Amino acid sequence: MSIIRKNNVVFPSLMNDIFKPDWFGGLENHTSYVPAVNIMENETDFQLELFVPGRKREDFNVEIDEQVLTISSELSQENKTENNNYSRKEYSYESFKRAFTLPESVDEDAIKASYKDGVLKFVLPKKEEALPKPKRLIEIGQ
Repeated sequence: MSIIRKNNVVFPSLMNDIFKPDWFGGLENHTSYVPAVNIMENETDFQLELFVPGRKREDFNVEIDEQVLTISSELSQENKTENNNYSRKEYSYESFKRAFTLPESVDEDAIKASYKDGVLKFVLPKKEEALPKPKRLIEIGQ
């Protein structure tokens, strides 16, 4: 493995501002991100929430393979503006991919997903043998 040093100038932040790709105003709307995620565990299940606003259910690809839950999405958009003396065409492309290793206690066949108000939510139920056992009272004999 090799480590590459990117900024070896005296003022790297100033140089990055001067020579960044959108210096002429072409890419100022370009964003790259990994969605925030919340993971919660209850007695009967795990819940996973990803915050991905501005998409539709059809924009997501969800796969489970060898106890790995993979969530990905690609979104592209094209805007074209034409006036008398100029033409401007902009493309935007956003994508992400998150992978989560599922515990062996998750029942993969019973996973449910929903998308509402920008939140992609998964309910990952636990297998029957992983659920907590009720306490038993033991009577004391003579």
